[in-house]
Amino acid sequence: MMTRTGEASAASETGAGADVTRVAVSTVIFTIRRLEGADRPAVVLPLVRRTRDPYEGLWALPGGWLGLSESLEEAASRTLAETTGLAPSYLEQLYAFGAVDRSPTRVVSIVYWALVREDETRTPQPEDPENVAWFDAASLPRLAFDHNQIVDYALWRLRNKVGYSRIAHGLLPDEFTLAELREVYEVILGRRLDPANFRRQVENSGTLIPTQSFRTGSHRPARLYRYDRDVELAERGPLDARH
Repeated sequence: MMTRTGEASAASETGAGADVTRVAVSTVIFTIRRLEGADRPAVVLPLVRRTRDPYEGLWALPGGWLGLSESLEEAASRTLAETTGLAPSYLEQLYAFGAVDRSPTRVVSIVYWALVREDETRTPQPEDPENVAWFDAASLPRLAFDHNQIVDYALWRLRNKVGYSRIAHGLLPDEFTLAELREVYEVILGRRLDPANFRRQVENSGTLIPTQSFRTGSHRPARLYRYDRDVELAERGPLDARH
């Protein structure tokens, strides 16, 4: 299976020099994972190696052309499924990138960012795209088009939004300890948090439900919590997904 990237070879599909503006949909897919050889978990994302010009051989965000019969969010979900075989726990439109010189032909990219739970990314997928690999979002190689700028902006959005919403829960399994939740915040923010203050804040948030289960190990048993699914991970406002 060869996964598509957001800006395909537009010249080959529309005709070289054609006066046409194409709309592509790309997705920045974040999860928390400890990559091989790393000391700590990091915010990581999957990238697709381009197999044709422009930028043949460079890595790029997964994406594709917007279909005539699909919504923007449907297109974003499709690119995520084609890349990882997974459904997002959170999906939000990031920005529209439309600089005239961002692609050899006129391409406007509607970019989404998504969160995927780390335990789900470890589940073997029926088809593992050979041209897809996971990268630390903070230390990327040179990417095709303006995709380095896009990832930087998505990271900025994630770090800002984690401070006033509950989207960190979208990176956790159904049940988790407070230490695991704190680690997600620390990885996203890039700094240590005081355990006692963090516990007090999240227990007073009204979004966590304590279970009767505990995780045992070398330390004293840690209670498992689950997220209150009646509370949205982030406020979406009055518009629905069709927009």
